[in-house]
Amino acid sequence: MRIARFTTGEDPVYGLVDGAGEKIAEITGDPLYTKIELTGATHLVADVRLLAPVIPRSKVIGIGRNYADHAKEMGGEAPSTPLMFLIPNTAVVGPGDPVVIPGFTQEVSYEGELAVVIGRVTKDVPADQALATVFGYTVANDVTARDLQRGDGQWARAKGLDTFCPLGPWIETSLDPSACRIRTTLDGDVVQDGSTSDMVHGVAELIAHASQAFTLLPGDVILTGTPAGVGQVVAGQRVEIEIDQIGTLANPFVDAD
Repeated sequence: MRIARFTTGEDPVYGLVDGAGEKIAEITGDPLYTKIELTGATHLVADVRLLAPVIPRSKVIGIGRNYADHAKEMGGEAPSTPLMFLIPNTAVVGPGDPVVIPGFTQEVSYEGELAVVIGRVTKDVPADQALATVFGYTVANDVTARDLQRGDGQWARAKGLDTFCPLGPWIETSLDPSACRIRTTLDGDVVQDGSTSDMVHGVAELIAHASQAFTLLPGDVILTGTPAGVGQVVAGQRVEIEIDQIGTLANPFVDAD
């Protein structure tokens, strides 16, 4: 099942997206917290504005260097235990929304990633039970200001700037996350082409590890790391990230006014 959050110009609502990704059947309430009921209204995806499918009420947890080839291209080895960092929910934007590059960074990178949306309160869950806590999966761009990342020595500002965490286009609730192709294009040119099967630490292990440190709440998001091929993006360019069985997240990059 695909769950989208969208607007027709009024208050945001949720809907179920058909298999072709062309139509949305509107539903009542928030599917993370309430029973889904169809309202009877339907829309064409092309006629609505898709929004970030979830705005984490608590946190976004990022995972660094979770693909060996990406760790190597960044000049190091993949960590033996998941490397975690936090991103504020104010960084989240939706499909089509501009990623705004502030004037105090000159080296911004794209990072295509599978994102996990948590569906229930989770603490100290063992890995063999962790996938049962998942509400669904979506696509993420873990945008990073590399110069700030190097200069600060920690990653909060570099990865947590406003608009630096695009999510979308919707949440897929039925997905095997173990072998999904991730393909990123920059202005139409393929720059990343990997698979979640190459993760050093799989989704279940990441959830278990994160839940040891933090109580995970419904709507929390875990970014699972990016394959090799990250690179710089500048204002005027467009990044599209496609993940098998989910869809494509596309965002333009612009300079701050």
